Amino acid sequence: MEVRELIEFEEEIKDLFEAAKIRAPIHLVGANESTIIEIFKDVKEDDWVFSSHRNHLHALLKGIPKEVLKSKILNGNSMHTASKEHNFMCSSIVGGCLPIALGVAFGIKRYGLKNHVWIFVGDMASEMGVFHECTKYAARNDLPITFVVEDNGFSTDTPTQECWGESDSEPDIIRYKYERKYPHTGSGTFVRF
Repeated sequence: MEVRELIEFEEEIKDLFEAAKIRAPIHLVGANESTIIEIFKDVKEDDWVFSSHRNHLHALLKGIPKEVLKSKILNGNSMHTASKEHNFMCSSIVGGCLPIALGVAFGIKRYGLKNHVWIFVGDMASEMGVFHECTKYAARNDLPITFVVEDNGFSTDTPTQECWGESDSEPDIIRYKYERKYPHTGSGTFVRF
C-alpha cells in the first residue's frame, strides 16, 4: 500500500464523518504514513499486530480490505477493529492492548512458534505503568514483541512533555515523532491564535 492510498482512506473517513454518515467517535491519523509503511515492511503475514484507537492505517497495512474496514467504521467500530483472519486487534482503551499483546508474545515463545507481535501505542500510553511493566517483562523474558510508540507530542490535547516530563526510550522500542494532522477526536480544523 502506498502513502497516497492511506491518505485517501483517512480523507474519505473524514468526509463521511463530517457529512454525519458516521455517528460514533473516530480517531484519524495523518502525516506519519511513510514511517508506518516503513515499519510494516518488517511485519510478516502471520505476525500479530495490536493497535490503539488510531488503528485505520495499521489495519489496512495488515491486510484488512478497505471496504471491510470502512464498513466497520460506518457501523461505529472505528476503535474496535479486530480480525482473527489477519491477526489484528485494537482497543479504544489507552494502553488496553499492551497486556494482551504481551500474553500473545509469551504464548508464541512458549509453544515455539515463529510469529512476532507488534504493538502500536501513542506517547501518552508509553508513559503509563502498564507500558513499562510490559516492556520490562518482554525484555527480561526475551519475548518476540516489538513496541512502537507513535509520538505526536500530545496526550489527548495537552503536550505530552507538560503531562509526563521527558522520557527515555528503552531497547526494542521504536519511537518516532510526527506532527499531527487531525485533532484528538473527530475531524475538525485547528484554529491557531
